[in-house]
Amino acid sequence: MVGVPLVSHVLPGLAVIRELVARGHRVTYADDQVMAERIEATGAELVTCSSTLPFADNKWPDDPIAAASLFLDDAIQALPQLRAAYDDDPADLYLYDIGAYAARALAETQGRPLAQLSPTFVAWDGYEEEVAVHLRQLPGADAYRDRFARWLTEAGAVTTDVDAFSGPPGRSLALIPRAMQPHADRVDTDVVTFVGPCFDTRAGDEGWTRPAGAEKVLLVSLGSAYTRQPEFYRQCVAAFGDLPGWHVVLQIGRYTDPAELGDVPAGVEVRSWVPQRAILEQADAFVTHAGMGGCGEGLLAGVPMIAVPQGAEQFMNADRLVELGVARRVDTADATAGTLRTALTELLDDPGRRAHSRRLQTEARAEGGTRRAADLIEAMLPH
Repeated sequence: MVGVPLVSHVLPGLAVIRELVARGHRVTYADDQVMAERIEATGAELVTCSSTLPFADNKWPDDPIAAASLFLDDAIQALPQLRAAYDDDPADLYLYDIGAYAARALAETQGRPLAQLSPTFVAWDGYEEEVAVHLRQLPGADAYRDRFARWLTEAGAVTTDVDAFSGPPGRSLALIPRAMQPHADRVDTDVVTFVGPCFDTRAGDEGWTRPAGAEKVLLVSLGSAYTRQPEFYRQCVAAFGDLPGWHVVLQIGRYTDPAELGDVPAGVEVRSWVPQRAILEQADAFVTHAGMGGCGEGLLAGVPMIAVPQGAEQFMNADRLVELGVARRVDTADATAGTLRTALTELLDDPGRRAHSRRLQTEARAEGGTRRAADLIEAMLPH
């Protein structure tokens, strides 16, 4: 497995890696040292591949071309590291994250099979005309694509078309519910298989105990990357902190000081990190940034969601949750205490929402998750 050092990219596939190790496969995982503890906990062997992505300060550019260039820069410097590790010990099968371009270049030069593990939605038939064409018109896009094409040629990749190389190879596993995929009916299912969110099948996640007297539980989490939002957290405390019978779990990440929240009622539990899945299994509602991991966990738990998107594909995810009938979207600029409380009340009072949540929960669980993903990967191994 070759990944990138971003929690939202690494976490979705860790259970699959653990499952493959448990089945007796030798699994190496190439990623930055910052992910060592998470990776080694699966039993996989870490192959250190230093990254230049801004995972330390989390300062990502708003310009999509600039952001894409960061991944290209990272791939260019990562490929020599991967060659040093794998040229004399090539894998029977390479798995790689959607952002780990160097892995595909390596596998193609070695003539080895590869499969993509996607933590988010994949391209569909028509994506080029409906989405990519607009990105190509942005300032700097031509220079970015020219540099990408030159690198592919110099790297010896078989696939030298930038658009084809950036998309799925001959096989891709989408670690998301099919319900979250835009235009799912236009996705090539000969290439892409939706296995749904993947969780550990052998060891339980870190637990969480519902406080005595908590009639209902609300989880508020903006994930791992967009957590420097003290004003938003203050509005959440004002909106939900005094709701009778409710216990609020407020995850604020590592970029916000709890002291910035002011006086916090006893019914609000402030944490820098939480066992999200364990809490969602007991939760009655979820305020989320609509990252794909959170969306999948929310659907599996069958909880109503207030989507407060922060960046990247989260705006599309938020709209999709609304379209599915299980969420309300509240943009950060509009996230006042009154707006947030109204959204929660509307969700809880919506009988249609409950029916939609039950149906989507059943569908997501039927997609197979970790064991199905591992089965499919084993079937790709050369015999």
